[in-house]
Formats: sequence, structure tokens, C-alpha cells
Amino acid sequence: MLLERRNLRHLAVIGFSVVALLSLGVPAQADVNLVTNGSFENTTLTNSDFFTTTDVTGWQTNSYTFLVFPGTAQTGIGNGVTLWPGITYTMPATSPDGGNFVAADGAYESGPITQTLHGLVAGQSYNVSFYQAGAQQQGFTGPTTDRWQVSLGSQSELSALMVNPSHDFSPWTQQTLTFQATSTSEVLSFLAVGTPPGVPPFSLLDGVSVEASTPEPAYYGLIGVALLGIFAVRRQLKKRSA
Repeated sequence: MLLERRNLRHLAVIGFSVVALLSLGVPAQADVNLVTNGSFENTTLTNSDFFTTTDVTGWQTNSYTFLVFPGTAQTGIGNGVTLWPGITYTMPATSPDGGNFVAADGAYESGPITQTLHGLVAGQSYNVSFYQAGAQQQGFTGPTTDRWQVSLGSQSELSALMVNPSHDFSPWTQQTLTFQATSTSEVLSFLAVGTPPGVPPFSLLDGVSVEASTPEPAYYGLIGVALLGIFAVRRQLKKRSA
């Protein structure tokens, strides 16, 4: 009887140890950015210009989209386009992420910029984080709205709406949207959405990251099994003590 009770206690200790180890053993993937070149620094371009499929490492697009080098928004980002420097808020040389950023007209020849992500876990939730800002093309007048439609696979979410007064600049803010992966590889896309047409609304983008937001589902299952084992052991100990 004494030996059996000791064995039960040993099993309880082992169960608690398993739970502790599983709790600490959250996959390292939770801290890994799955996006390639999320800051848009790796590029074959030497100055601000149209952003095409082969210009920026990891990203593809065929839309009216520009890669903007620091401090060039008011001197020219390509195709004769410049952006108003802002009135209420002044456009800084870079985003909080620093370096290059993307500018896309959300109401003219719009199309997504995309990247295929690998190493996802089906059923796992992922946080898509990025910086966004709103601007307007110089030479045009009128208030605009700007935002991004963000997609992971077949799921889509809209970022916060930026309402931009005429000639002004909507300051950089960080956005985080959460998606659940349905396969190990899915397409991440950003589509500029702006209004109205004809007074070019520009959505700006930088600092893109995709990271797992919670431990993998299998870990929860293992912890649940360990807890059930502990409860069973405790019940047996109580019965034998009685």
C-alpha cells in the first residue's frame, strides 16, 4: 500500500512537470517574422520609382505602386508624382520603421502587393502587423480617405480608416490584424483602398511582419492530457487516504 501511494505521488509530480515544461515550451515560431523584406530595404532600385514584380525582394505587384526612398516624397517618387508635405501633420522622411516605404494610389489602377508565406501551421493564429499612413498627390485638392485591405489566403480584413483633409498627411500608426492559417503556405497581400478617384489618395505602408499569436494547437492538447492525468492521480490518492 505504501509503495503504491508513493508511485501515485511520483506520477503526480511527473504530471505537474510535464505541464510546466509544455507551458514553457511554446514554439519559437511565435517570435519569428515569416515575412521576407518587410521593411522594403532590399531592392534593385537606386531611387524612388514604380514598384514592379522584380524590383523589391520577396514582393510582387503590377499596380500603380511606388517604392519611396527616405526624404523623396516631395521631390518625386516616380512618373512625375509628388506628395503633399502635410498641413496639420508634416510627413516625416521615413516611417517609424525607417528606410524605404511603399506608396499606392488606392483609386487608380489599384492592385495588391503580394508575398507567399511558407512555414505556417494550419489552425494557428497569426498577427499581421505593419505601419500605415495617408497622403495625397500634389497638384490635386480635396479630402481623401485611405486604408489597406489585408488578406492572408482567402481571409481579408480592413485596416483603420484614415480621413485625410485636403493637402494634409495622416500620420504613421501601427496596425495589427489577426488571421488563422488554413494551410502551410498562403499568400499575404496588401491592397490600397482610397476615395475619391481623381484627387489621388495614397496609402503608405512599411514595417510588415507576420508572427504566430498563440502556441500551436497541439500544445494545448498535450497540456490538457497532462492535466487530466494529474486530476486522476489526485482522485486516486484521496480515495486511498479515505
